Amino acid sequence: MKPILMNIENVRALLEGRKTVTRRVVKFKGGQNPAWSGYIADGTVLYGSNNIPAAKASYHPGDILWVRETWTKDFDVLAWAEVYLYRADYNSRSMRFWKPSIHMPREAARIFLRVTGVRAERLQEITSQQIDAEGCCEYAYDAKTGKPAPSGPSWFRILWEKTIKPVDLPVYGWEANPWVWVIEFERISKEEAEQ
Repeated sequence: MKPILMNIENVRALLEGRKTVTRRVVKFKGGQNPAWSGYIADGTVLYGSNNIPAAKASYHPGDILWVRETWTKDFDVLAWAEVYLYRADYNSRSMRFWKPSIHMPREAARIFLRVTGVRAERLQEITSQQIDAEGCCEYAYDAKTGKPAPSGPSWFRILWEKTIKPVDLPVYGWEANPWVWVIEFERISKEEAEQ
């Protein structure tokens, strides 16, 4: 099992069944390389023109992932035991001392995913269907037909840029159009994950 970080919005989309894909920046060997122009053999390795791997995906089809999310531990007087609480379950700011997702131990995980596909593409190649699969469905309607309109990139762009450090926006932000790993997955139970 491998950990994967998710912010509050993404955790809520996972819990609601709206999120079945995530995108992660491709980290090229030897530093940033947004102008990479090599080739992709199998979707999980990007090669340079010299046939040397330039970047490898961290996740592969079949991998089991446990989601790291903002959390804390508290004492439940009714159960007379310590329990885990998750920031995504609370709409208002609570008085709890939340711990960052990066420090979440595996034993506290409640969301498990099985990777079903991995591919590389440029960030702005995202389609309306993929925006919906990212959990960013825009509930807009076509004025002429009254039917739901395809989702546009505006909500996804906002969500994406919230995950990038401000100093890295020129390299990894929406306008930079970086290479990303597209990781498709299905949600599974903790019991399935531990088999």
